Amino acid sequence: MKCKINKNAAKQLQKQLELEENKGKMVRVVVSHLHGDHAHYDYTFDVPNEHDEIVKTDKGIDVLLDSRNEWLDGVWIQFFYVPQEEFVITNPTKGHQHRHVH
Repeated sequence: MKCKINKNAAKQLQKQLELEENKGKMVRVVVSHLHGDHAHYDYTFDVPNEHDEIVKTDKGIDVLLDSRNEWLDGVWIQFFYVPQEEFVITNPTKGHQHRHVH
């Protein structure tokens, strides 16, 4: 499975991973809603389970993806500062993209 992350998202997620409540956890991207031809994404902090693939990104953040969910393969985690501070998770490998603001 594949996952991309931009530099801003890596910086923001690293800060959150350093919080006491996230010690020993990793970033997990999940499908929060599935609407036929597109998915909505979210992220959380979790520990790996038997169905996870740990995807190493080029920004030093490892991401957990459930290997049973085809909608997760190819997700792109981005963080933007303008027009407002927000995470946007999309999957450009799927035909219909949906922005998710977190």
